[in-house]
Amino acid sequence: MKAELLYEGKAKKVYQAKGQPGKLVLSYKNDATAFNGEKKATFVGKGRLNNEISSRIFEYLRDHGMESHFIEQLNETEQLVNKTEIIPLEVVVRNIAAGSITRRLGIEEKTHFYPPIVELFYKKDELGDPLINDEHAVLLTNITALELQQIKSKALEVNQELNKLFSKVGVQLVDFKLEFGKIKDDIVLSDEISPDTCRLWDKETEDKLDKDVFRQGTGDLIEVYEEILHRLEAKV
Repeated sequence: MKAELLYEGKAKKVYQAKGQPGKLVLSYKNDATAFNGEKKATFVGKGRLNNEISSRIFEYLRDHGMESHFIEQLNETEQLVNKTEIIPLEVVVRNIAAGSITRRLGIEEKTHFYPPIVELFYKKDELGDPLINDEHAVLLTNITALELQQIKSKALEVNQELNKLFSKVGVQLVDFKLEFGKIKDDIVLSDEISPDTCRLWDKETEDKLDKDVFRQGTGDLIEVYEEILHRLEAKV
């Protein structure tokens, strides 16, 4: 199903789909990284869990009218996607204060944001993926101001749908990161949506069910990812 390796990132390998121009195979790795790659580890089964979770979430979003690059899950660790021209932005939607925003702005953790806050980060490893404003985003990427507003609107739409989904399974969607890409003139959701890219707290206990257990050394990453998959399997 896959041909040559095109790119290897921290969490995935990207292959050309064999005999299918315009399509790629994403292969999820067992590696985990944090703090811009300063902390690294390998967890057997993590690639399977990220692929399973991300596939179910993309399927859910598709069923609710949200376009993405996702086509189908191929096997335990791989999915077929449409090739997009990735826009070098990380779009972070925050429903509850946690992580960097508490340190940057002195906001108390667990403060709820009404409406949600959208932040933009420039995808540039050597610069540490800095926080940028709208004008920076238009200057540094291949999008227009109108396209940026479309991206932010899409991110908030995704937030609405994911809040509904996770609420059904007893999880608070604290914040999450999205990436977008272009297929011709269309802007679509790309990359992945998983506990690697979301902060997820149990609604009742506020236990962390995401990569923060690895970042902070407070729990078993595979165990909490399995818990998220188990809950989603009942709904998606």
